[in-house]
Amino acid sequence: MKLSQLLKNVHVKNEYADREITFITDDSRKVGAGCAFVCIKGKRFDGHDAAAAAVEAGAAAVICEHSFCCDGEVIVEDTRTAFSLMCAAFFGEPSKRLKLIGVTGTNGKTTTTFLIKEIFDALGIKAGLIGTVKNMIGDREEPSALTTPESFALNKLFAEMAEAGCEYCVMEVSSQALAQGRVAGCEFEAAVFSNLTRDHLDYHGTFGAYAAAKALLFTQTKKAILNLDDPYWKLMADSCAGTAVTFSARDPADYTASGVKLLHTCVEYDLLNKNKVPHIKVGIPGGFSVYNSLAAIAALLELGFDETAVIDAIGKVRGVKGRIEVVPTGTDYAVIIDYAHSPDGLKNILTAVRPITVGRILTVFGCGGDRDKTKRPIMGAVAAELSDKIFVTSDNPRTEDPAAIVQDILTGLTDAATPMHVEVDRTEAIRQALSEAQAGDTVVLAGKGHETYQILNTGKIHYDEREIVKGILEGTI
Repeated sequence: MKLSQLLKNVHVKNEYADREITFITDDSRKVGAGCAFVCIKGKRFDGHDAAAAAVEAGAAAVICEHSFCCDGEVIVEDTRTAFSLMCAAFFGEPSKRLKLIGVTGTNGKTTTTFLIKEIFDALGIKAGLIGTVKNMIGDREEPSALTTPESFALNKLFAEMAEAGCEYCVMEVSSQALAQGRVAGCEFEAAVFSNLTRDHLDYHGTFGAYAAAKALLFTQTKKAILNLDDPYWKLMADSCAGTAVTFSARDPADYTASGVKLLHTCVEYDLLNKNKVPHIKVGIPGGFSVYNSLAAIAALLELGFDETAVIDAIGKVRGVKGRIEVVPTGTDYAVIIDYAHSPDGLKNILTAVRPITVGRILTVFGCGGDRDKTKRPIMGAVAAELSDKIFVTSDNPRTEDPAAIVQDILTGLTDAATPMHVEVDRTEAIRQALSEAQAGDTVVLAGKGHETYQILNTGKIHYDEREIVKGILEGTI
């Protein structure tokens, strides 16, 4: 492909020689003969520092933000955006061959996207899925490394979906992906805003920057589906390039849940929408299932799908791995795995299991290393407030000392009256919680969710909490 074809949607500041390009990358380790190397400045490494080496390695073009006076350089305003647009061009603008539905917010992205995908499946519509747990091309599953893939991988996925005959792609769109321009050039048929609570400040720096990053999605969508019960819905609405509708479980909105019933196996409510009052039943317990299902239903109805068919389909959906997932144990107490790894996420899962717990809530949780440290004491306080006993432990410590992370959590527990047990070894913490569980109790294992690994300072190891629970109960661990 000619360099000029790759740059057709990019504003270029200088004259350049048009050349044949065989590959495009922002990874200096992958540079080879005939490739276009895009210099992107990250927190730890600036690709501009590798520009000269890229030319020596055979790069036919170097895309940069300032001149190196090297052969083949192309100067642009923003290399991140340029990379995304070039990746799209490299794969033949695949997002334009799909109808995109994006979901953003702190919590609820994964479940909402799964609900929409399952409804599409029930309606006989072939769709792709991109998100935290896995990617899907129709029925075919692909592993997921990031909530929203980097630009090259994202456009490759779009291309595979289009080639496989997918009509829609429903995807989680993370704040980091938005800030980095990974979806630059994509036009969304609909975008959902679930909520906004404290998370990812290690990357964004301030809550305002985090919110502003989320709002970028709505500058690229035709229809916005917004949670009226979250105060940041207005920011998303003000950013919206198209039309906006709202959903609520509290106040009158375009789509309102009335008469909500939270049961141990499901949620039920009446959907107030344009003078219609259909009854909704979703087989995923927890108050957040009301919001996730409202968002999914509203998005599909706004896209013109038949209401009766959508509501019938959502009544048949299954749960999502690692989201309020009940682990079969054969015990007289319940064990639930949930991905909750933010203060609000932890609050949501503990609030959700309280109405369905006869006895005590025993919560095992930790906080990830190399991530926002300010949320650690907050999560400790939330766990103590909403649990009957807490087990403070480790969760993907990465390069940090697990014991130091635990100490950060404990600073939020200085005045807590809730009984607690501190055990840095996560397996031992789970063992202790299970040994103390009695009939009617619920043991909540928070933080890992769908993950089947632990990230330590020595690297990633296999770690599946379902296997851990089974092994402890069978005496093999």
